Amino acid sequence: MSQTAFRNEKDSMGVVRVPASAYYGPQTQRAVENFPIGDLRLPLEFIRALALIKRSAAEVNRRLGLLEPGPAEAIATAASEILAGRFDDQFVIGVFQTGSGTSTHMNVNEVIASRANEILTGTKGGKAPVHPNDHVNLGQSSNDTIPSAIHIAALVAIRKRLVPSLARLHQALADKAREFAGVRKIGRTHLQDAVPMTLGQEFSGYARQAELALERLKAVEPRLSELALGGTAVGTGVNAHPQFAVETIAMVARETGIPFKKAENYFEAQAARDAAVEASGALKTVAVSLTKIANDIRWLASGPRCGLGEIVIPSLQPGSSIMPGKVNPVVPEAVLQVAAQVVGNDTTITVSGQAGNFELNAMLPVIAYNLLQSIDLLAAAARVFAEKCVAGIVANPDACAAFIEQSLALATGLVPRIGYDRAAAVAQKAYDSGRTIRAVLTEERILPEEEIDQLLDI
Repeated sequence: MSQTAFRNEKDSMGVVRVPASAYYGPQTQRAVENFPIGDLRLPLEFIRALALIKRSAAEVNRRLGLLEPGPAEAIATAASEILAGRFDDQFVIGVFQTGSGTSTHMNVNEVIASRANEILTGTKGGKAPVHPNDHVNLGQSSNDTIPSAIHIAALVAIRKRLVPSLARLHQALADKAREFAGVRKIGRTHLQDAVPMTLGQEFSGYARQAELALERLKAVEPRLSELALGGTAVGTGVNAHPQFAVETIAMVARETGIPFKKAENYFEAQAARDAAVEASGALKTVAVSLTKIANDIRWLASGPRCGLGEIVIPSLQPGSSIMPGKVNPVVPEAVLQVAAQVVGNDTTITVSGQAGNFELNAMLPVIAYNLLQSIDLLAAAARVFAEKCVAGIVANPDACAAFIEQSLALATGLVPRIGYDRAAAVAQKAYDSGRTIRAVLTEERILPEEEIDQLLDI
């Protein structure tokens, strides 16, 4: 999408002028003039969700006898062109606008009406024969259409981008869990040495986190699949045909392959954004999971000679402008930054979700922007993490074995045989002398060598 600042289109008096090539109309122009706050734009997937609603609505209104075939077909064609990306540069309203999203909604309505009139008459713009409110917006309000577009765009993005990326990451981690099943290493709790485990077991925990992330996203689908469309201004459905919502939503469901349905209660669906808050909470949880996995992989690969070095991750680029040969964990660190952004987005969505005053939440654009950004960022991060990092991880079994032998936590295996206190004394001697647990047991003849081997193999 074009991010051109409209200040570049002002005349000498500072008044914004609509370029001759524009398809949007006066309502969009006034919004741009009055709310020039930043250059953030709503994602194109949100605009396309609105276009899908408009195309479906035009067809349904034609079938219901509320639109003449000619205008209805022109509206549908214009909406299809938006879906194909033809008018991406025409959606010029910033995120920070009226809280219902009416400015963006009318931007879409005006572009569709302008293009429909061009199709029908050869001249774009104007309000005849297709009017942006009377025809493109027939049976709709910003108050039900914008919330519906948020749900459609979010659920489509989750299913088509985020779920496949997380599934790829889950598979990559599960593959490593199997590959590393025989690599014994020391476990760590409180950042201190704990008892031995396998590298495969450690990676199986990461794989399960990714698997649970997919389950959490699946769990929010029933609420996101409810659409407010048909509630119009406050939830009463004023000016909408009784069949409009059911038939329009059915068309959206067929187009997307997702079982969208009419909201069970319009007043909840328009006054609250609880489903978006819930979905954002799930995304935040995914971000926290990725933080855990990425951080562990950074530490496990730290070194290569003066850190843990239990695994080796792919080297993608030089890591220092001053230290030759240094290679940083670029992908895990990028994932950590994405996760931080998503957690921040969730805070914004949570605060915005509290702005459901009476019959309308008045923070819809910023909810849409942050929710869709979180989905997009997590999808990209999970895919890159899987393909550019996890898939190429190699174990360092020598380092893993050396850490086990040096660990004082091996004394844990002695407890059933000699008791906690004597085992603690052995660990203390090993610590004080710089020897291993095995060396103390052997040199002080505390246990037979055969039994030592058996007890320390935990």
